[in-house]
Amino acid sequence: MNIGFILFPNVTQLDFTGPLQVLHRMPSASTHILAKTMDAVQSDCGLGLVPTGTFASAPKLDIVCVPGGFGVSQAIADAETVDFVRECGAHCVTSVCTGAFVLGAAGLLKGKRATTHWAYHHLLPLVGAIPEKARVVRDGDTFTGGGVTAGIDFALTLVEAIVGAEAARRIQLAIEYDPGPPTAFEAARASAIGAIGPFYEKRVQEFSAEVKTAMGC
Repeated sequence: MNIGFILFPNVTQLDFTGPLQVLHRMPSASTHILAKTMDAVQSDCGLGLVPTGTFASAPKLDIVCVPGGFGVSQAIADAETVDFVRECGAHCVTSVCTGAFVLGAAGLLKGKRATTHWAYHHLLPLVGAIPEKARVVRDGDTFTGGGVTAGIDFALTLVEAIVGAEAARRIQLAIEYDPGPPTAFEAARASAIGAIGPFYEKRVQEFSAEVKTAMGC
């Protein structure tokens, strides 16, 4: 089973490496880290990510996974990236965080229930998706995850759907995935939204305009 991860500059590395760590352990999985060229791709935290192949050299994919990050703005405006996601022929299309908007720009979320990072969730209709607030949303063979760390939940959900709950449990145990954050998420939101809200408000306005441009609105 060929699983392709799409890289682009300023990708959020945990959007990519979280699902990669889970899915490469799935029985019969072969993972492919794909970008436009074989050059290292700079993540949004300065980590260089090295592709194992290019869009042109990619094998036929069974699953494609698109991570998110601030680089999504450029990815949805890049015809080569969007065209590859649209035309790779993957039976199952998936995303983490704002990677959903790359799927949307490729026309793969029309009429589909989907989720994304909480700050951008209300923009999903711009790409034809039906917003659903959940950490992981499945609509047929389309799986979308919420922001960043939700990529691990998404990947375990995908493993369970493909090879069963026991395999997912074994992988969860192997990576000791048992989150217990020091502050519950809703409590963190209540206390921190005043500090980070203005940043996201400005960024969401910019991103909304970028998505509309990519969609020809």
